[in-house]
Formats: sequence, structure tokens, C-alpha cells
Amino acid sequence: MSLLEIEGLAVRYGDKVAVDDLSFALDAGESLGLVGESGSGKTQTALATLGLLPATATVDGSIRFAGAELLGADERTLDRLRATRIAMVFQDPMQALNPYLTIGAQLGRILVRHDLANGRAARDRVIAMLERVGLPDAPRQAGAFPHELSGGMRQRVMIASALLCAPELLIADEPTTALDVTVQAQVLDLLDELREDTALLLITHDLGVVAGRCERMVVLEKGRVVEQGDTREIFAAPTHAHTRALLRAAPRIDAGGLRAIEAGPAVLAIDGAEVRYRLDGRQRLHAVRGVDLEVRTGETVAVVGESGSGKSSLVRSALGLVPAAAGRVLLSGAALPRDVNDRSLATRRGMQLVFQDPTGSLNPQLRVADIVAEPIVVHEPGVDAVMRRERVAEMLARTGLGEEFLGRFPHELSGGQAQRVAIARALVLEPDVLVCDEAVAALDGTVRQQVLELLGKIQQESGLAIVFITHDLAVARSISHRVAVMYLGAIVEHAATAAVFSRPQHPYTQALLSAIPVPDPQNPGGKASLAGEIPSALTPPSGCAFHPRCPHARERCRSEAPAARDVAGSRVRCHFAGNL
Repeated sequence: MSLLEIEGLAVRYGDKVAVDDLSFALDAGESLGLVGESGSGKTQTALATLGLLPATATVDGSIRFAGAELLGADERTLDRLRATRIAMVFQDPMQALNPYLTIGAQLGRILVRHDLANGRAARDRVIAMLERVGLPDAPRQAGAFPHELSGGMRQRVMIASALLCAPELLIADEPTTALDVTVQAQVLDLLDELREDTALLLITHDLGVVAGRCERMVVLEKGRVVEQGDTREIFAAPTHAHTRALLRAAPRIDAGGLRAIEAGPAVLAIDGAEVRYRLDGRQRLHAVRGVDLEVRTGETVAVVGESGSGKSSLVRSALGLVPAAAGRVLLSGAALPRDVNDRSLATRRGMQLVFQDPTGSLNPQLRVADIVAEPIVVHEPGVDAVMRRERVAEMLARTGLGEEFLGRFPHELSGGQAQRVAIARALVLEPDVLVCDEAVAALDGTVRQQVLELLGKIQQESGLAIVFITHDLAVARSISHRVAVMYLGAIVEHAATAAVFSRPQHPYTQALLSAIPVPDPQNPGGKASLAGEIPSALTPPSGCAFHPRCPHARERCRSEAPAARDVAGSRVRCHFAGNL
């Protein structure tokens, strides 16, 4: 008998089918990946297992845990199982954690609720678990509120809360989607270390994660199982077209052609950019430190790094959206005012931005036709309504959307469709430079691939210059011609994409590459080689900012900041680059 047995599970909301005839089993101590794109039924399956579906859901089939039927069980029965025998790590720890309670109080309540410990004993057990999941200074962090912790720390707290009662089954629902690749590797390594005999049901759309962490996998499409079996066998010889499409769409750092280009003249130049934020009367956060960057016609430059590295602050200062404390921005050789409000309309139309959240960046009260037409109304008020509609329809067609989308509202679009609309809106004025700020981070694999291919096609047709902000080096490899790696406000390595991926010179770049999971069970990668997280820009380390996390750090690194120099085709800030 398997620990978890799901047979013929169906979940419906009225006429909408979320899960359709789903069956699989999970043995004690086994790891199983439940794989699929958004809307495939992964999370609905997890919620059904825990009895957490809303009352509007109609559920049929069977879910047995250790031989006991869970579907139809009363709340008291399910409550005895939750946390103690079945636990869940949710995708967004900020939403899952209570913002009004300290970390220690929240975890302590779990023990008290299930009569496992009280008072001092409960606190000691909570502190021990927080230390076990690697939370620094656990006694102090136990007194912190969720908003006072970083994303990686909050996810460690979620794992601690899930493992606190030593469950037999751990369900992890996209536990690393919102995390940097280095923190993702740390969290997944942590799950591997702490699971012991606990079975793991890992829900994810990332095939690289499944390749290195799961013995078996189940592939879902629109609520139905299309393929399941041994992970190595499925990766080696997928039998279903959807599985093959997911594998093709998975970005890789070890395969695929690198983009070559004969770039034109520099269209955007950033010279000595400095960005500081005043937090209160005395504190100033130094977000960007003397950055130089150049982007040429027809070229894509990827700016990569962890959260807090200064990527978004850099490009937003170039766009004039945040104040630059020093430095210059030149568009086609002409220096621009630092504040966007002081720039001419012609300058503003020359640089456009695509945001990370495709739905959140679109006005929910406007139809697609009006959203895409809005820049024309602002910048070309003399264009009549008929001409505007023709240009909008043409731009939508270029981004792969037909005229049937003109009358739709943002909530009627999928994530990929909404991002295409956002791209159409940014390109309708034919700008010289397009800035994409984590523009595909919220998209599933096949949709992400479509958007990246779309940007590449438009660039080839128009000579568009693209600045692509991302924390995902695999995505950067697939779209960029050059890569700039940022750490704590400075570019620490800058080179052609081929050089960065074949012979990275900075230890930080090397660590980012080693942390990326590869969709290949024979060589999955994705292991943590960096400890901790990026330091606060309020209190940066002395000397080389990377030295507290660098495996090669020496005394010189602690006292002397390295200057940028050329090493093996890279512009790199490291005292020992070329000799590591």
C-alpha cells in the first residue's frame, strides 16, 4: 500500500473542469514531481488532498492517505492529519504567514494546537527547528515579523513550520518560484537534507528542479495526466507531445545556440550611474555604484543578479523614473535630463519599459485597443481614430494577437497574452530602446519561450536595442548578446554571452551558474555553492562587497575594493580573476 493514493480525482467549478480523472501514487520516503503549466490542476490537486478546496468546488474520486479515505472526511479528522502527518509549503510565504504574529508565535501555535508542546518547551522546539533550516540568529529571528525577513528567510520559516511536527508527507507547491536562483538552490538542498523519511510531493513548472530532485514525475495538461513514470526515463524518451514541448521550452545553460550579432552604433549609454535612496533623516541606501553600460542598435544586453543587486534601480534611473545622484545617460549621443518629467516627448518615446507583472501593468478598466493606443494618443495627438486603430491592430498582429483581442479587458487574457499586449503597447511608438524588467519571470515555460522568440524576431526586423533585466541566467543565455552581472550595486563582470557561459571569471558569476538547475537527470546541477544572501546596501561589507560569501576570499579582499580590469575577454572586478 502506498502512503498516498489518488484515483480518478475530478475537481469542478460549475462547468469548468480543473482536474479530470487524475490518478497516481506516492510511496513513503519517495519524491514525486507534479509538473505542468499554470491552470494544469497542480495546486487544485494539493488543496484537494488537504481538504482546503472552497465550498464552490465539486470533488469526486478517491484520495487515500495511509489507507484512510480523505475525500468526504470531517474537519476534525482532517485537522488531526494537517501539520502532524501531512504538511504543506506554499508558493508565497508572505501570504501564508500571519503578518500580525511574530515567527516564533506562529510556529509555537502549531505545537500548542496539536498538543505537542507548550510554553518554554514549545519555544525551544521552534528555535531548534529555525536553526535546523539555517535561519541566522534564530532566537532573534523568532521575535521578528514576516515583513522583516527576506524572501529566502520567509521560505525557510515556511519549511520549518511544515517540518515542525515531523510529517510523513510534505507537499511543496512551487516553493522556490519567487526566489533567486542561489536561494532556490539553498532551499531545495535544505528540503533534501531535512526530509529524511518524509515523502515529498513537489509541485512545479520547472523541469530543471524536477530533474535533480524527484525520482518519479507526473505531467499534467489541462487537468489530465498525459505522462507519468521514472524521471530519468521520461526525460530520456518522453512519449507525449506536451511533455516534449515542456522540455523544448525549458531554458538551459548547457545547450542551445548563442546569439551572434554585428551590432550597430551605441544607442543607449550609461556613464557612472549612482542611485541613492533617502530612507529617513540620516540613512541613505546606495543602490547603484558607478555603473557604466552601453547598448547598441540591434543588440540585447542582459543585466543579471540576485534581488537587491541594483538591476531595476539602474534601468529605472536611466529611464528617469528614479533620481540619479550622479552620472549621465545618453540616447543616440544626446545627454538626457535625470528626471523623466524634464525630458522631451521625443526622448520619452525613444525608451519604453515592459514590467514584470503583465496583468498588473495593464489598466483593468481599458480594453486592449485603448491600452495599446494610449501612447499614440499621448505622443501623436494628431493621429485620427481610424489610423490609431490600424496601427494598434498591426502591432498586435506583430506580437501574435488577432483583432479579436481588441475588445478584451486585461482580466480576459492569459499571462502570456497580457505580456504580449504590454510589449505591443511599448513598441507601438517604435522606440530605439526597450527595457524589459523581469518581463518573463511570471510566465510558464512554453509561454516564456514564445515571448522570448517574439522579442528576438521583432529585434531582427527593426534593429531594436533591448536591455533585459533578469535573475535567471538560463533566460539571459537564450536572448542576450552580452551579459552584465551586478552585485550590490556594481557590475562585477561584463562580457559577451558566450564568454560568460564558457569561462566566467568572477566567483559570483560562477556561483550563479552552478546554482541553475538543468533539465537533465544525468547532470541536473542546481546545487547551492553560495552561503547566505546578498548583504544590505545600507551596511555594505568593506573591501570587495562579495568577500563575505566568496569561497576564494583572502585578506586583501576584506580591505581593498577591486578595480575593473580585462581578463580573458571579460571586464571583471576581482583581485584574483584569471587565477581562481
